[in-house]
Amino acid sequence: MILINNENQTKPSLNLALEEYALLNLDLSQEHLLFYINEPAVIIGKHQNTHEEINHDYIQQNHIQVIRRVSGGGTVYHDHGNLNFSFLTQVKGKAFNDYRTFTQPIIQALVALDIPAELTGRNDIIVKDRKISGNAQYRRAERMFCHGTLLFNTDLNNVVAALNVKPDKIQSKGIKSIRSRVANISEFLIQPMTVAEFKQHLINTIFIDKPKKIHHFSDLDWQAIEKLAKEKYENWDWNYGKSPEFNFQNRSRFNIGEIDIRFNVKNSRVAAVKIYGDFFAQEDISGLETLLLNLPYEPNAFSEALATVNLHNYFGFLTVAEFLTLCFPNN
Repeated sequence: MILINNENQTKPSLNLALEEYALLNLDLSQEHLLFYINEPAVIIGKHQNTHEEINHDYIQQNHIQVIRRVSGGGTVYHDHGNLNFSFLTQVKGKAFNDYRTFTQPIIQALVALDIPAELTGRNDIIVKDRKISGNAQYRRAERMFCHGTLLFNTDLNNVVAALNVKPDKIQSKGIKSIRSRVANISEFLIQPMTVAEFKQHLINTIFIDKPKKIHHFSDLDWQAIEKLAKEKYENWDWNYGKSPEFNFQNRSRFNIGEIDIRFNVKNSRVAAVKIYGDFFAQEDISGLETLLLNLPYEPNAFSEALATVNLHNYFGFLTVAEFLTLCFPNN
């Protein structure tokens, strides 16, 4: 395993660009590990509607950045008290959607601090029924990364205030508020430590039986990373996107996460379609949106079109019947 040095950068757009650049350009025949800490930012899941995920007034008043990432899943809050990790590797077998393999080294490092961490649900690490980490994955051809947050001493009041959490998501997790179900790792430490010391503990534990190599990016690499950050991760169209009005919307929560689908129907055909949600996709959801475009807005036409694709590549283990129920709730 090779440790990636991000030169202690804390600019969110730069760190997300670095992660994507590393995925596409490094030799991943050996697994790479990246740690980074961001300035206050709300990080939006790839398939989510930014406008519906954030508290706009609070974001502006507190100068919190809003950036969309390339992986699916839900919106998260980053600040100097949150440590992010990313395992970059080649796709092997059923590695995509396998969170246990990638989170196990993190969990072992937490257990070494006498913190009873465990993986639960789709992608969360919890301690005593409180979430300390959320994880997501992204795949490009035969390359992928699995990345996650580690709430160490994050300002949890900002987590609550900056995010616009839907009541159905709160209800589905059996909770009364975000604040009651999330926690900082520092709350469970027997001996206090800084986030920098915690990061070093993770590195020491993960690399204990492995030779530690460190990858440094060249000046040319940094130029390319900065270019990607500016053109993509600091671009309004990427981070917010243009959200057209739709005359049909339906949202439902499945085992694979929430899906929010919106159609504009003209002359009984789909004139526009947009799919949002906190699901994890192996293929870009725009491919499915294109498939549905111009179809007659009726179940049989959708069913025939969906038979030509593998829906699991877009949503995970979702059936065609479940998707049709979302699109045609009254049938």
